[in-house]
Amino acid sequence: MNQPSSKNMYTGIGLAVLAAFIWSGNFIIARGVNKEIPPISLNFYRWLIASLIIFPFAIKKFRAEWRVVKQSWHYLFWISLTGVALFNTFVYIGAHYTLAINLALIGTTSSPIISIILARIFLKEKIGLLKMCGMLLCITGVLFLLSKGNLQNLVSLQFGAGDLWVLLAAFCFAVYNTMVKKKPAGLSKTNFLFVVFFFGTLMLLPFYLWEINNTIAVQWNSILVFAILYLGLGASVICFFLWNIAIHKLGAGRTALFGNLIPVFSSLEAAIILHEQFNWVHIVSMVLVFTGILLANVYNKQ
Repeated sequence: MNQPSSKNMYTGIGLAVLAAFIWSGNFIIARGVNKEIPPISLNFYRWLIASLIIFPFAIKKFRAEWRVVKQSWHYLFWISLTGVALFNTFVYIGAHYTLAINLALIGTTSSPIISIILARIFLKEKIGLLKMCGMLLCITGVLFLLSKGNLQNLVSLQFGAGDLWVLLAAFCFAVYNTMVKKKPAGLSKTNFLFVVFFFGTLMLLPFYLWEINNTIAVQWNSILVFAILYLGLGASVICFFLWNIAIHKLGAGRTALFGNLIPVFSSLEAAIILHEQFNWVHIVSMVLVFTGILLANVYNKQ
């Protein structure tokens, strides 16, 4: 695989960091509305809002590129299924059954590793020494954060059904992250995202209808509406634009490493918004993660 130019590399890094920052709010919101709305409904409303927001910008391209959409329906089906319908649904389901530390541990450490492996197998992306070292540093930083500076805490973790849901979510996002690199050339970025969002929403629809008929009705309030708007606009439309561009500039394997910034940013947000404790553990973790990303990107010439 050809190495990205310096301009593309730094642009990709900036976009990936920004996407990770916005995405980190997904976990804060998911925890905040956990008891107010069931998981499939939350995911359905998120992508319905995202589809409606992007629709006016994509409709002309959609009509012009309809032939490409039809020809690529197998690809679009799988990428919509993994990146939209399944990924966050599994995260939201898992959050009901597993501890937050398990949720962050499995989601942030396994998805980048799976992405790099899949990119190596299917996209022939090289795993150089510095990229491997950078990946290990990122994982070490995340583990240090999640263990609160005492790795012995990781030994006592118990994994249950909820953890498996999160592992499935991580695998789904890794598949999406790898498949984006193979986006059909005839699809514009805006139309591509609209089709993926819309197809994913349609896939969620029958499960959403089943859920609302088998769970307690949602009690709507301004906070819940704001949360869904944040997920639909920020964590969906904006983030996926940024992330997909970063993948094209850096490669799937490299971009995946920036997912390790999500728990770091989440900790900062929790300290500022939820007034949770922020200490030396978070600082050490951030240094390790940022150093790992630098090794895997800025200094990776292999």
